[in-house]
Amino acid sequence: MKIKPGYMIREIAKNHVVVPVGDATVDFNGMITLNDTGAFLWKQLLEDNTVENLTSELINEYDIDEKTAKRDVFEFVEKLKDADLID
Repeated sequence: MKIKPGYMIREIAKNHVVVPVGDATVDFNGMITLNDTGAFLWKQLLEDNTVENLTSELINEYDIDEKTAKRDVFEFVEKLKDADLID
């Protein structure tokens, strides 16, 4: 799975903001604000990735336990699926 084309992430005033560009503005009107963890996972999803790999990367980046990492990745991916932002 990976982020659909047409979305850019930028850091603005210490906040991570995702905005649609080009054709994506037709499907998604607005912007998304992410915390540091969300921005980290978003960047991992710019390339094709798996839930297992995202969990592993999250554990390595934030030194958290596997149960917490799995839960966080699952919740984040589900929100992206609900918003139709990932393939």
